[in-house]
Amino acid sequence: MPNIVLFSGSSHQDLSQRVADRLGLELGKVVTKKFSNQETSVEIGESVRGEDVYIIQSGCGEINDNLMELLIMINACKIASSSRVTAVIPCFPYARQDKKDKVGKIRAPISAKLVANMLSVAGADHIITMDLHASQIQGFFDIPVDNLYAEPAVLQWIKENIAEWRNCIIVSPDAGGAKRVTSIADRLNVEFALIHKERKKANEVDRMVLVGDVKDRVAILVDDMADTCGTICHAADKLVSAGATKVYAILTHGIFSGPAISRINNAAFEAVVVTNTIPQEEKMKHCPKIQFIDISMILAEAIRRTHNGESVSYLFSHVPL
Repeated sequence: MPNIVLFSGSSHQDLSQRVADRLGLELGKVVTKKFSNQETSVEIGESVRGEDVYIIQSGCGEINDNLMELLIMINACKIASSSRVTAVIPCFPYARQDKKDKVGKIRAPISAKLVANMLSVAGADHIITMDLHASQIQGFFDIPVDNLYAEPAVLQWIKENIAEWRNCIIVSPDAGGAKRVTSIADRLNVEFALIHKERKKANEVDRMVLVGDVKDRVAILVDDMADTCGTICHAADKLVSAGATKVYAILTHGIFSGPAISRINNAAFEAVVVTNTIPQEEKMKHCPKIQFIDISMILAEAIRRTHNGESVSYLFSHVPL
């Protein structure tokens, strides 16, 4: 692929290298550092004039620092006369702050919109991301956004790793994920269920009600992300008490902050499967239940198709893993 340069931010260099290897490219030279006052400094180490530039930076770890680093990298490439700059953001930062969701929160920000504005002002011409928390975030941009889905990789993992998958039931841990689980259930030709949850406050669930029959079945919880894991661990207990023989959780973005690891270790999961949109190596050392699905092929194929002017929507249902 001529006239393409692939750069990696510092948030997830392992994933960037995997994508580069699949594309047969070398990662571009870039040096990122901090001054003594903690300002971020970026030096692009090669010419990008007239090049199609892709910058891979996930919204994880030190999120604010990594977001600022991405913005500076985009701007550095743009003012260095690159032809097009695409920000590849596997896990979109601030995606959960996408609306004012409660009456009375008249002064609440819509931070996902702010991030969209910042990326556009920095000079991004195109965004590639994966499993946005809310699809309407695409409408916050005035530039093209390709929201990829981990579903093909999830389907393949289920068929290859769960022997009883034909007797499984796909479960959403909340009503908002109903569309996601029905799509997977339809592709597997199995039934689905959902759990209605009521929250006292953010990251704290008050009670749960299971809608569906999981008795004597393998239950597979599917969600776009898990943070402190209070919801999915409560959901696992609910499914076991309702008669599920085994419980798996499959998540696109495994944030796993605060007490998440200890909760997973103490929960009734056979496995908690996440994609590697966020680095998981350290967490896997402390929690043997965590496994990951490599989605570098999906990102690499999206980059290749974008660069060659081909359809990206093909990836939604066909991914050569």
